[in-house]
Amino acid sequence: VQLQASGGGVVQSGGSLRLTCAVSASGFMSANYAIGWYRQAPGKEREGISCISTPDGDIAYADAVKGRFTISMNNAKKTVFLQMNNLTPGDTAIYYCTALYSCSLADCPTCSWGQGTLVTVSS
Repeated sequence: VQLQASGGGVVQSGGSLRLTCAVSASGFMSANYAIGWYRQAPGKEREGISCISTPDGDIAYADAVKGRFTISMNNAKKTVFLQMNNLTPGDTAIYYCTALYSCSLADCPTCSWGQGTLVTVSS
């Protein structure tokens, strides 16, 4: 399974971005897996911010993004989105998506991490 995060960019504080996680594996979305979004800010540890599972659609958000970020999934196109609204400079980080056995915000040292996508929020 290969996942690629995209959609990052530079945005002003209060702005919005939508990140995309494209899954390239046939039949992946029909299995009982989850997709997690993580981020790592400069000088900080990686943190889980949101996840969504299939097929039950279980969703979780970290407190830092709850109410501002929305995760969704398009099974037909094997794509997971992260809509990020009301962004603040504290959201500046590299954002990654990865496959999980179940929806969890805990770190996953054994997971596969791609290059991620950089989100920069200016004040």
